[in-house]
Amino acid sequence: MTSAESGQGGKSGQGDQGGQGGQGGNGPGEPDGGARPDLAELQRRLAEFARVRGWEPYHTPKNLATAIGVEAAELVEIFQWLTPDQSARVMDREGSAHRVRDEVADVLAYLLQFCEVLGVDPLMALSDKIDRNEKRFPVT
Repeated sequence: MTSAESGQGGKSGQGDQGGQGGQGGNGPGEPDGGARPDLAELQRRLAEFARVRGWEPYHTPKNLATAIGVEAAELVEIFQWLTPDQSARVMDREGSAHRVRDEVADVLAYLLQFCEVLGVDPLMALSDKIDRNEKRFPVT
């Protein structure tokens, strides 16, 4: 649940932001066929969403890192008591699929805001990490 959903005001800077237009339609769980937004555009929208509401003071690295953990736990909660087979089919039911998409959006929104605040390029960070892992765990 975002802080907006819990009634704690606009500390998250995301609210319903993730569900507005241009979600893409390029895979399972992506309901519309709109244009797929790029990472920079999503970061810009999130920053503007927070800026116009005066929520920027809450977007400290500590608060955003904490929010990532909270939202990731909410994603885990969906799967908590499911069997492995049930968890593999979670996207088959619209109710649970909707919850998964919402929590994925919340985690990603906070992660993108975190990266923006600290000046981390998330795609470069991931690429660099994959490079390091390929060296650490070579195919034998």
